[in-house]
Amino acid sequence: MTRWPLTPRGTGAVLLGLASLVLAPTFSIPALVFVGVLLLAAVALSFASLWLGHRADGIQRSFAPAVAAVGGDVDVRVRVDSRSVLPTVLGTWQDRLPRGVEGEPSGVYPALRSGLVAGSHRVDLAYRVQARRRGVRPIGPLVVETTDPFGLTRRLQQLGDTVPLTIAPALMSLEGLDDLPGAAGGTMQSTTDKLGQGADNLIPRVYAPGDSMRRIHWRASAHRGELMVRQEERESNPEAVVVFDRSVARWSGDALRSPGEDPDFEAAVSTVVSAVARFVGEGYSVAVIDVDGSELVESIEGGDVAAVEAMATGFATLTARRDGALTELAPLFAGSTLGPVVVVTGEVYPVDAASLAPIVGHSSMPVLFALAGAGDALRVARESGWRVHRLEPEDELRDLWSGAGGGDGVRGHAR
Repeated sequence: MTRWPLTPRGTGAVLLGLASLVLAPTFSIPALVFVGVLLLAAVALSFASLWLGHRADGIQRSFAPAVAAVGGDVDVRVRVDSRSVLPTVLGTWQDRLPRGVEGEPSGVYPALRSGLVAGSHRVDLAYRVQARRRGVRPIGPLVVETTDPFGLTRRLQQLGDTVPLTIAPALMSLEGLDDLPGAAGGTMQSTTDKLGQGADNLIPRVYAPGDSMRRIHWRASAHRGELMVRQEERESNPEAVVVFDRSVARWSGDALRSPGEDPDFEAAVSTVVSAVARFVGEGYSVAVIDVDGSELVESIEGGDVAAVEAMATGFATLTARRDGALTELAPLFAGSTLGPVVVVTGEVYPVDAASLAPIVGHSSMPVLFALAGAGDALRVARESGWRVHRLEPEDELRDLWSGAGGGDGVRGHAR
């Protein structure tokens, strides 16, 4: 870093000292030579006191939370280990922030005693920032400005390197969806079925004519005082699918180049993460895929909050892709019956709406979030059975989900 090393006071002292040396012979005043030399010597000694015997031995920077979310606050703590032969006075410090992170990362750097007396010094600094854009943002380096005790010279030190701060997409806490399949959303469903199918739990029921004697549950019979037999119950984990159309044709070029640059794409990413979190909380096993069927993250089991957090962290660097077409999606659902299917995309065209229609018959709750619709595309999608919602950056996801959960009754979930 280059900056004029003298303060206004120091600059004035140098100019006055030089003027004294020049004017001394002109006016035959020998005392001016003494004054000039004294001023220049004072500045030189002050400069040496800052640069000799003063160093930073290490710097550590930490974030709380370690992974931020868009719109959230982050507490930054910086610890500097330094050593100084001579004492220093109060200075100033400033941490450098990138685009997408806002705050006031500056303050007063404390005075340090002589290291000959106190040894090394540990300085703790703290400030708070706001995460505004998704991505991995470099924080730092730390810049410290100190002056000598006379305020004649100053020194700028750049301490440490940058430390990456991961900013995940915003995750909204969504309200319950009253008409999700099942009485409790995606909680484990149970259906009575034949012996040997699925993961069976044995429960007793009253004996009925025709039941095999080998299925008699003797302990339950003794407890109930009547003949009981084993009935098999199969458990099934309900599944939801969240599809994210990342094709750059749906978004601006900024979404392809870097995360956090396209507001429309950012709204879509937040919608995807929030939908997954909601379904996992309801007990659904959730698959998160692109339009070609490729997994954006491994399937997440119901209730696995840690996996949702890991997904959100991974999505901090998610960008658009060059290829992909929404028309490729429908064949992926052929022959399957699922719970909710949520498709998040940009502008939808009539051909897209027509290609999505077959998915309706394979989902208990098909929901389409689209940035816009060309022509009557959104109307076609709605008439084919999709619950259609416009995806706009200023929309509150909570309001969108309230609309997604309303409307006509939902068909029963089956596997």
